[in-house]
Order: sequence, then C-alpha cells, then structure tokens
Amino acid sequence: MAVVVGYVPTREGRAALEHAARECTRRNTRLVVVNSAKVERNPARDETRKFEESLEQIRRVLDQAGISHEERVLAHGNEPAEDLIEVAEELDAECIVIGLRRRTPIGKLFLGSNAQRILLEAGCPVIAVKAAPVSRSV
Repeated sequence: MAVVVGYVPTREGRAALEHAARECTRRNTRLVVVNSAKVERNPARDETRKFEESLEQIRRVLDQAGISHEERVLAHGNEPAEDLIEVAEELDAECIVIGLRRRTPIGKLFLGSNAQRILLEAGCPVIAVKAAPVSRSV
C-alpha cells in the first residue's frame, strides 16, 4: 500500500506533496511521487534543470523525515490523470493526493479536467489540497 501524489514544481504541487507526506506518516506507509508530462520534442533546458533540482530537494526532505518514497517521472504522452490513476491501481494505493489551483470566478465553474477525472475515476479516495494564499501587500 502507498499514498500516491501528483507532483509538479508549483505552489499547488508542493502543497500536495506536503500533505501526502503527512498522510504517509499518519498511515505508516510509503509515498510514491508521480510527475506526468506530455512528451516534448525539445524541452527547455532551464525547465528540465529546475525540475531535476526540485526532485533532488524532495528526496532530501523525505529522506530526512524518514518517509519511505519513490519517484516516477512519466513522459509517455498520457494525460496526468491517466498516469496517476494507473499508478494508484497498480499499487493498490490507499489514496491519491492532488493540488488544486485557485481559479477566477468564471474558472470556478469548471474544475481542471485532470483533477475532475481523478476525482471521478480513481478507485481509491482522493484528497485535493490548495496552496496557501499568497499574501499581497497594499
């Protein structure tokens, strides 16, 4: 059994990762960090480097916290929802943790298509978390 988290290097991705790590501690299980991306012919070097640095930082933090973990970076053309659901099914996951973006009033009428698909199609519980609001000075 495991907790599966969808991770992208954004505020929402970090919030999902932090919550998933707490779930692993609470449930005494391992964490599987999944990053799913569409295949790009020429991914920007800076973006690739930043992502790899982010992943290394995640490894250090999880190792220091004593959380058993593995990372799966999937880039074979599937939608992120499809990859997360497949990994969760393969592992018989206890839950999936995803991050949600804040949306404009019009955008609130629609949930992101990946988030909606995960919520509706996953065979295990899904925990959706939001990043803390950005404080703005006036």
